[in-house]
Amino acid sequence: MSKLEYQLFYRRNLPHLQPPGATIFITFRLANSIPIFVLEQLAEEARQVEVRLARINDLKERTHQASLARRQAFGKWDKAMDLAHEGPFWLREPQIASLVAESLRHRDGQVYDLLAFCIMPNHAHLVCTPLRQSDDSYYALSEIMHSLKRYTARQANLLLCREGDFWQHENYDHVVRNEEELSRIINYVLDNPIKAGFAQNREDWKWSYCKAN
Repeated sequence: MSKLEYQLFYRRNLPHLQPPGATIFITFRLANSIPIFVLEQLAEEARQVEVRLARINDLKERTHQASLARRQAFGKWDKAMDLAHEGPFWLREPQIASLVAESLRHRDGQVYDLLAFCIMPNHAHLVCTPLRQSDDSYYALSEIMHSLKRYTARQANLLLCREGDFWQHENYDHVVRNEEELSRIINYVLDNPIKAGFAQNREDWKWSYCKAN
C-alpha cells in the first residue's frame, strides 16, 4: 500500500491485527491503477477527517466516527478504480482473470474458507476466513496474500510477456464484525460489476463467486 493509501485507511499509531478465526474482507489492486493525484486528494480528505476526529473527546464516539470515515474512504477509493480510464486493466483479459480466479479457488479449504470474490478489470475483492493450522494458530492473512499475489504476478507477467510489478504492494483489509456486516459486504462485492456499469445482473459477470449458504 502506498504511503498515501496508508494515511487514507490506517491510523499510524495502531497495530494491524488479525483476530483468530475472523472473517476478513480484502481488496487488492493492480500496480499504478489509481492516479497519484487521486490518491493525494483522498489522503488530504483523510487528514482533514483526522483533525475532526481529534476534537471528539468521547472515546466510543470517536471510534465509531473513525470506523464510518474509514468505510467512506474505502468507498471513494474503490470508486476511483471503477471509474478509472487509464492505467493497467490486465484483469479484464480472460486468461488473467481466470488465473486469479483459479488461484483464489485453489486455496479454498487449504488456507482459508472462501466465501466470495469478484475480479474487476483493475482490482479484486475477496471475503474469506483463514483456517486453523495443526499447531492451533491461524494462517496469517499477510502470508496468504503474499503467496497468492506472488504466484499470480509471476504467471500473469509470463502470459502478458512483460516484467515489473503486477500488483500494488499491500491491500485494504477489514475484519468483519458480525453476520449483518458480512451479508452487506458480500452484496457489495457481488454488485460491484453492476454499479461500475460492466454488467446488468450478477449472473452476467463471469468473474464472481459466492459460496452457497
